[in-house]
Amino acid sequence: MPAQGESGNGRVTINEVGLRDGLQNHPRRLGVAEKLELYRALRISGLHSFELTSFVSPKAVPAMADAAELVAALPPEEGVNLTALVPNRRGYARAREAGMRGIAVVLAATETLNQRNIGMSLDRAREECAAVLRQAAADGVFARAYVAAACACPYEGPTSPDTVIALAEEMLAAGADEVAIADTIGAGNPRQVATLFRSAVARCGAGCLSAHFHDTRALGVTLSWVALQEGIRKFDASIGGLGGCPFAPGASGNLATEDLVFMLEESGYRTQVDLPALMAAASLAGRLLGGQVGGRITPWYESRHRSRNIESNGTNQGQARGGD
Repeated sequence: MPAQGESGNGRVTINEVGLRDGLQNHPRRLGVAEKLELYRALRISGLHSFELTSFVSPKAVPAMADAAELVAALPPEEGVNLTALVPNRRGYARAREAGMRGIAVVLAATETLNQRNIGMSLDRAREECAAVLRQAAADGVFARAYVAAACACPYEGPTSPDTVIALAEEMLAAGADEVAIADTIGAGNPRQVATLFRSAVARCGAGCLSAHFHDTRALGVTLSWVALQEGIRKFDASIGGLGGCPFAPGASGNLATEDLVFMLEESGYRTQVDLPALMAAASLAGRLLGGQVGGRITPWYESRHRSRNIESNGTNQGQARGGD
């Protein structure tokens, strides 16, 4: 498998999910103006793929109640891909009415998580997701499908890889342009993820797959590397490591975008994302949310930045004194 940019395969796409997955369960609710400020900071970093919001019940997820207003404030921009999560056909209709040209559906790989997440049985959820995907294909709308709890379910335990891949194939057959295999609670381990993605790539092809990892057990970057070696070239991540599913106990923050970008760039892959600008966006997220956020590289990055400032100030002072 080519790695580190060999054979022209070094481009990796980051799909930023912080505005949806990162904010949906946060105790501090951002208004549209604040979300726009964060979005623009993320765009400045070079990110061009975003899961912007979700058209779910405002009662279930109040933080996403402003979905239509947020979409209206962001007219289409060439080269930028925006999707919105929709739980069913009703959500799809609302997203289309708001002007969305990209959507995502979520199908959990287990019965119980579907019941807790979207109030449907697994079979009913499969039918509903497939119906949305067929409609999106007919409308010319980009559609991705999450297969959630791909490594383990918080209610039912380990998930069968065969189940995950069968559901991925079913969603692709229904019209999904892309399937995101999601370790919703961060339960995966490197060997398990390697086996899962190797099989998924063999049966579905790498080009229509992406990976979504949580950093619950500090393995988010490691699992991304494993999936990368199996041919995956698109990953979800959330600025500052924000996020977690409100209906899945144990689903702590997502893999931090800054951690993923740092690992990829250090390893020779190309993300087209500027790390200093991304770190500035993470700092902005912390200020907007009223608390410290940030990936695992944040302490190192801030220490390095301070050291450079001290060195720069020392050099400038020396020059001002004539260098003595």
